[in-house]
Amino acid sequence: MGMDTVKRFDRIVAIFIQLQSKRIVRAQDLADRFGVSQRTIYRDIRTLEASGVPIASEAGVGYSIMEGYSLPPVMFTREEAGSFVAAEKLMQQFTDKSLGAYYESAMFKVKSVLRGREKKWVEALESQVAIFPNQPLFNANIPDALEILFESIAEKKKVFLKYTALEAELPSERTIEPIGVFNENTYWYVTGYCHLRKDYRQFRTDRILKISRTPNPFDLQHKTLEELRKQSEIRDKTKVRILVDKKISKYLGASKKHQGFVSETIKGNHVEMTFMVDDVQNYFSRWFLSFGDFAQILEPDSLKKRVSEILFRTQEGLK
Repeated sequence: MGMDTVKRFDRIVAIFIQLQSKRIVRAQDLADRFGVSQRTIYRDIRTLEASGVPIASEAGVGYSIMEGYSLPPVMFTREEAGSFVAAEKLMQQFTDKSLGAYYESAMFKVKSVLRGREKKWVEALESQVAIFPNQPLFNANIPDALEILFESIAEKKKVFLKYTALEAELPSERTIEPIGVFNENTYWYVTGYCHLRKDYRQFRTDRILKISRTPNPFDLQHKTLEELRKQSEIRDKTKVRILVDKKISKYLGASKKHQGFVSETIKGNHVEMTFMVDDVQNYFSRWFLSFGDFAQILEPDSLKKRVSEILFRTQEGLK
């Protein structure tokens, strides 16, 4: 059997597994995954159909397998089985208790089909892999926050939040239509339409004091999470330019990316950095102060003013 034949066989099996993993699978998605043309995918699909797999297709939509038809128990490689350990540790530490428990239950089912040597491989790794988050990601009093949000997004039902914003003295009560959740800078966020503010807002999960389901469906049709995030990247940004001592600039590394870093130019013994910033008044100004004695603000004046205010208050507190 030639290598091309082996590759095609592996690809067809992988296509079969992917078809079972989703309700609808597009030919273009399969072509992108395997780095082949759509015509090749069409041939592979016909091969599966010829072997008796009941595949339904709809022009412009994608492929699906008849409900109830499934592959016999899957055999995992040792490396695939080992990857479960990292995934399980991440789920335990970076999701809420409710979702983590569901994942643990799912992992027992996955591990049950492992062969003896793969089980031994996984057991040898489990006690030797640990993940330690550097801050709480969820309010301990609401262990099912992600579960409720996932359910709301899938069923398009509103949720009620009691939420504490960064600068608010008291928590506010809001009804939102959750669009999506994402993890950024180690925190979980939910993006949704807020009926209190009549606009799209982001809410950090560790600041949610209470969350509950409602029976009420969404009022609006929403764009995808990716589309909304792209919109927010374009609007409401402030251009910031700073001049940083070369000796210090190399240590800013990943932290500058979190602040909206765009570009930098070497200027003698300094580096001029440009940022597009969401929150000049709080996050960026306080980040700048961590190395401000080795840097200069070029623009905007509002950042200079804010840094001066923080320094003044700090000075007053030291008296």
